[in-house]
Amino acid sequence: MSDEHPYERLGPDRVIAAVESTGRLCDARLLALNSYENRVYQVGIEDDEPLIAKFYRPERWSDEQIQEEHDFSFELLEAEISVVAPLKNEDGVSLHRHEGFRFALFPRRGGYPPELDNFDNLLVLGRTLGRIHQVGAARTFASRQNISIERMIAASREFLLAEFIPADLREAYESLSADIQRTAAAVYDNVGEADVQRIHGDCHVGNILWRDNTAHFVDLDDCCTGPAVQDLWMFLNGERHERQLQISELIEGYSEFCDFRPMQLRWIEALRAMRLVHYAAWLGRRWQDPAFPRSFTWFNSPRYWSDHILELREQLAALQEEPLALL
Repeated sequence: MSDEHPYERLGPDRVIAAVESTGRLCDARLLALNSYENRVYQVGIEDDEPLIAKFYRPERWSDEQIQEEHDFSFELLEAEISVVAPLKNEDGVSLHRHEGFRFALFPRRGGYPPELDNFDNLLVLGRTLGRIHQVGAARTFASRQNISIERMIAASREFLLAEFIPADLREAYESLSADIQRTAAAVYDNVGEADVQRIHGDCHVGNILWRDNTAHFVDLDDCCTGPAVQDLWMFLNGERHERQLQISELIEGYSEFCDFRPMQLRWIEALRAMRLVHYAAWLGRRWQDPAFPRSFTWFNSPRYWSDHILELREQLAALQEEPLALL
C-alpha cells in the first residue's frame, strides 16, 4: 500500500486539467495560495480574470456538507452581503469533480485584514456579522458539524493522549485537559437550540478582506451550527478592559440587524478552550500531510507541548474569571 498523501497527486497539470474540465481555457499561470486544510490556487484564464480554485481535502467533508457551505454563501450573496461565493456553471452546479478530487471555483478578490484597533472597523464588522446571522437564523444545517465540548475537547484530548503527548508530560496533560473539559462544560452547559444557528464558524482576520470600508468575508469551509458569539470573540485581544470595549463596539453594530443575548458572553472562554485543544489535535491529525511538517516546524516538539500545557493552565484560570460585560 502506498504511503503517498492524496495531495501529492495534485500537481500543476492536474490542477489546470481540473479547471479546464469546467469549460475554461487556462493560460498556464498558476500560483499556490496560503492554505493548509485544502489546496487553493490562483489560476490564469485566457482573455479573462484569474480564478481561485479550491480543492477540498479528501474524506474531510461529505458532498452534502460541502453543498451546504455553498448554499449558505449563495443565500448571503442574495442578501447583498459581501461574501466570496463559488461560481455556478450553466446547470447551477458549484461543486465539481476531476480525477478523484472535488473542487470549486471562486472569483478573485483583493483586500487586506481589518485593523482591529480601529473601532470604526469593529463597528462595521459587527454590522456585517449581524446581517450574516440574520440570514443564518432563517434556516438550519442538516449535515454540517455543531460546536460541542465532546467533539472539540473530549475527542481531541483522547486523540492527543493516544498519539502525541510525550510520556514525561502525559500525566500533566491528562489531568489538566480533564479539568479544562469539566470546567468548560460547566460554563457551556445551558446552550439550547434557541442559542445556536448557522454561523461562519472560523471568523478571524485571515478570513476577511477589507476594502472600501467593507468587510468581505471569505472561506466558509468551517461554517457550522453554533452560538452567535463564536463569530465575535476571535476579534478580541489585549487586556480585559480593552476586550470589553471591543466586544461592546462589535455588539453595537451587530444589534442593528440581530438581537444579541448578553448571556452568551459567558461562553467566550469555553469556546476559546475548545479552539485551543481542537487546534492542537487538528495539527496532529494532519501530520501525515507533507505540507504540515514543512509549515508547522515547531509542532510536536517537547517545547511545543510544554508551552501548550502552560497555555491550557492559563485558559483554565480564564474559565474561572467573571465573563466580559457590555459597556
